Amino acid sequence: MELRPNNRFDRLRPGAAANDDPNLDQSDPVAFFKAIGCPIPKMMSLADVRREVAVRSCEIFITYQTLHEILQRHEALIEKHWSKKSRQQRLKILLSAWPNMAAMHHPDFEAFVCHNKGSKYRDSYVWPYINQEDLLNTKTLPLLLNARGRHHPSNFAAMDFNATHIGRASKAIRIIFLHKHTMIMNGLTENISDYGILVAWSEHPDAFDWVAKRKQCIPGEGLIILEAQERLLTFLLECCKHILHDIPKSNLTSESFPVLPEPPLKPENDISGFESLSVMAEEAPYRVPAQLDLRIIESLLAAKASAADDHVWALREDPDYFSRTLHEARDHRQEILKDCNGNGNAHPLLGHGQSKVFWAHIIVSVVSKAYLDLELFSELNSQAKKLASLQRQYASDILPSRDLPEYLNALLRFRYYLNHGAKEQLSNLKCALVASPPLRKYFARQSSPNADSTNIVALLKLDARKGKVEERLLWLLHTLCEDGPALLFVLVDELEKMLQTDTKVRGMLSSYVTTLFGDISIISQCLHQLGIYYPWAGSFDAELVKRGDRFGQDHAERTKPWALILTGLRDASLLNRAAILGEPSGGKFTYPIEKRHTKENVEALRTAESHLDDFWAAMDQAVVAKTGNLGGIAVRDLLSQPRILHRTPEWVALTKRSCGQPTEGKSKTGDADSHFSHHSSYSSSWVESTLPSESLDVLQHKTKPKTRGKPNPSTSITAVENLIQPTHSDLQPTFSVDAHALRVFRIIFFNPDVTSLPGEVAWNDFVHAMSSIGFVAMKLYGSVWQFQPTGLDIQRSIQFHEPHPRGKLPFRVARFYGRRLNRAYGWVGGTFSLTEK
Repeated sequence: MELRPNNRFDRLRPGAAANDDPNLDQSDPVAFFKAIGCPIPKMMSLADVRREVAVRSCEIFITYQTLHEILQRHEALIEKHWSKKSRQQRLKILLSAWPNMAAMHHPDFEAFVCHNKGSKYRDSYVWPYINQEDLLNTKTLPLLLNARGRHHPSNFAAMDFNATHIGRASKAIRIIFLHKHTMIMNGLTENISDYGILVAWSEHPDAFDWVAKRKQCIPGEGLIILEAQERLLTFLLECCKHILHDIPKSNLTSESFPVLPEPPLKPENDISGFESLSVMAEEAPYRVPAQLDLRIIESLLAAKASAADDHVWALREDPDYFSRTLHEARDHRQEILKDCNGNGNAHPLLGHGQSKVFWAHIIVSVVSKAYLDLELFSELNSQAKKLASLQRQYASDILPSRDLPEYLNALLRFRYYLNHGAKEQLSNLKCALVASPPLRKYFARQSSPNADSTNIVALLKLDARKGKVEERLLWLLHTLCEDGPALLFVLVDELEKMLQTDTKVRGMLSSYVTTLFGDISIISQCLHQLGIYYPWAGSFDAELVKRGDRFGQDHAERTKPWALILTGLRDASLLNRAAILGEPSGGKFTYPIEKRHTKENVEALRTAESHLDDFWAAMDQAVVAKTGNLGGIAVRDLLSQPRILHRTPEWVALTKRSCGQPTEGKSKTGDADSHFSHHSSYSSSWVESTLPSESLDVLQHKTKPKTRGKPNPSTSITAVENLIQPTHSDLQPTFSVDAHALRVFRIIFFNPDVTSLPGEVAWNDFVHAMSSIGFVAMKLYGSVWQFQPTGLDIQRSIQFHEPHPRGKLPFRVARFYGRRLNRAYGWVGGTFSLTEK
């Protein structure tokens, strides 16, 4: 996708290491900066720096102490008064304490986009969290007061400097230079009067290392932090005085008002009452800096790996899901775009006689993405678990005053894999965006003479009519795809805000695109968690540069089996076979699951399932033949292990009535809830490539089940019945739920003998149903929600996508969610009953 030339984010990326020329005189700052090709910064004398530090740190000390004492006595009252004020009254207080306050969220990003760098916009770059949109919220200012008034300013030093990232990168903020000195800002002293003290490198043996390892600041950075904190604390003190205007200022800290217990903070919930990652991100600048929370990372990645697992299995099990996934992928292929030559010609692959070739490309892309997503998120989940274990192991050694112990290498390796995963997911998003039905009208395809080429260049139409909303959305999406790693978290946050606040934007993004965006946001949140691991996070970029070659070799070796799978999937003979067996046209995968089980409908279900089994048997055989025995990969682990496979039993007529006419028949079933037989299933091709030779001898002497002439290798269970165990226990918990929730569960675990008609499920009703049985719902980014079990004998979280743009789950999607819940927890329709009044 090429919208316009854009290299403005190059300067936001980590730069190259400093010049290692041994002849370079690094004691001469001017010569040094010239040698490494950087502009010479503004210089300040040691005396001037000491003078400015003394003035600012003294002001910070006085203001912090006053604010602290006010909050000890009046914090609950301040919060009460603030919440009762009208929006106009709150705005008047804010502007009185901070004239010309920026209006919008992320004012630094807005200024950067508009190329605004003058002194008029400096406030936006130094204090991006000071803006009307965020602070007019009744919750935000009390959070900021609590954080800054009850915690030592050194707790915020790294966060305050990091907040100026865009301003420094765009050169709107200039950092002065004082050579061979370190400023103490981060946690080495609890005495606030020493905050900002300067230490010459010659005065302390560790002073240089403190800067090199980003534990402390160079003087120019420290002055930015002191400036930011001085004005912020003054602003907060003025707000308190305005809010408590009925108390004389001289009495605010007097002993006539006793010191009270600190009031509890409100949780990070969105307006619906559920936890929300976007709200957590919005509130982060107003809270005490969070430390690395590996529980969040573990939970997100475990649930996403599980969702990727379910997606692979659903493609193999459910003909309707397989067909819908292929059609959705087709609608987001760049071949769909008209060319840009003015005649609007279609791509050669869409021409006469090329249909099977086109579908072959689609099928391989769907299978490739499913397998690679499973590999990526399984690997990230595995690394996150290892990190959590190492963090617990070294807990007593992790102190701000020390270097990180051995698990630093695991942290950096995890970050390296996250960065590569982000690039892969952004590449997927870039390809899908331009062809997505809502955005397709803004793009054209550069003509390609090669009909088989999948290397397509999409260009923005210059004559396409766009309003301000469309312009901004397209710019953000382009910047995310092209320059995402540089500002991934900020860009994801901006896009999420547009999705949540503008219905027009929601209509411009397809369900497929919001799903991809949700995957990117999960990686973004993991990178963000690493980025707030103060004070060590500041050195991660430099450490990655040092160890980049080692991690690159590790990544190449670890992902070699993934590349082999891709090679196998792209084999020319497999492409032809895939197109013949997997092309969804002609009703091959018609699956009338919502209809009652008549003889005709049962035959249609079984025919679609048989076609799907034939496709995957051929696909597995071809891939395994190309790749051989691949050890240690998630795809093989999934496909060589038993899983519950739902298949429709044969139709059997019931006994005859006295008049000699047969009654209406039914399908054989071992499960009255689902009208499906449940088989412990595996892929024979993957099992045979991984089992030891003695096991294969046993397999060859097993009795082959009768299939009435139709091959059905994916449901063959006899061969491994003595080697495997079922995935779920027969004993499952039961839940008593209200009528509202019971209706939801009856639809997602649809049984035509119990529920007369299938139906849609409103998303809010689904969230209510899951919450009623003990799950906490968390809104992630895009369309992703995570459900965390609480008070249950269940550890595993599960993620679902909110329907987009409509707020209702179609029956077939609701049924797919039921299948996922069955695989995850063993639930069926009979698991739920109506609570007795």
